[in-house]
Amino acid sequence: MSQITLTGIAKAYGTSVAIAPMDLTVADGEFLTLLGPSGCGKTTLMRMIAGITLPDQGAIRINGRDMAALPPEKRNVGLVFQSYALFPHMTVAANVGFGLKMRGIARDAAAERVRAALALVDLEPLAARYPRELSGGQQQRVALARAIVIEPDVLLLDEPLSNLDAKLREHLREDLRNLQQRLRVTAIYVTHDQAEAMALADRIIVMDKGRIVEEGAPVDLYRAPQTRFAAEFLGQTNVVAVTAAGLLPWNTGVAGPADGMVSIRPEDIAVTPALDGAGRVLSLTFLGPAVEYRIDIGGTVLRARDSGTGTAILPQGTQVDLTLRVPPHPLQGVA
Repeated sequence: MSQITLTGIAKAYGTSVAIAPMDLTVADGEFLTLLGPSGCGKTTLMRMIAGITLPDQGAIRINGRDMAALPPEKRNVGLVFQSYALFPHMTVAANVGFGLKMRGIARDAAAERVRAALALVDLEPLAARYPRELSGGQQQRVALARAIVIEPDVLLLDEPLSNLDAKLREHLREDLRNLQQRLRVTAIYVTHDQAEAMALADRIIVMDKGRIVEEGAPVDLYRAPQTRFAAEFLGQTNVVAVTAAGLLPWNTGVAGPADGMVSIRPEDIAVTPALDGAGRVLSLTFLGPAVEYRIDIGGTVLRARDSGTGTAILPQGTQVDLTLRVPPHPLQGVA
């Protein structure tokens, strides 16, 4: 297991800032996810740790060892990319063993490590096949086996599941999380998919414009975000202004911070039909396990989400009352 420490790390391309100066520590065995929109700097940050991109300033240390003078192949870092990057003319076994061959590992020892790595990703029976004979999910498993066979100090994964269909992506992320926990390897995972980040990470770093906006455990960032950016990026939310008395204008029994903004998740709003209700259903979307409503209440449009099973679906135009299942969460940054 390995600790990663970034101190004052920064990167710019001309006048464009890719990474503003930042400090970051990743604990031994931690699964850290870098989450943010395209162009926020998350891939640049990961590539600097790998040694593919050099920082303009700052220090990168793995287990206290300065990486500044070390090329990528000397950092003992396993890389998994979105594009798989397999050699088409090599078998599965040869692809997985390539890094061991480059490191001069003896043939018998390398063969055993390749077998063990393929067994970990359930591909041992396919060792003699070529990439063209594999599905996308199987190719990604080969890429993962190739990354772990070298017994890396750090595993870096750059949106490795984004090319796969939704069902396979869900299945592989479970396998990936289980594998990381079994190996207890320190991992950094880059994604713009909020559900993926919350399902995989011990800790999420939310990034925007080359900066860390907020960080924390998935449950904390989702339920109690500190900034509007994090609240809105980690799933749907309603950002609502409260009155000077600290009350929501459409529900006088719920208090919030005076003259502030609050975040209310759609699933925290209960919708009840009422002839004299203050709200009106503008539209609805049936999602299977849930029904999502857009509701106009006093000129404010809110999203609410109710169970899709065992609950009557309220048609467009229904007058409704809204109540909160949990208190609204105050936001510090509202920009």
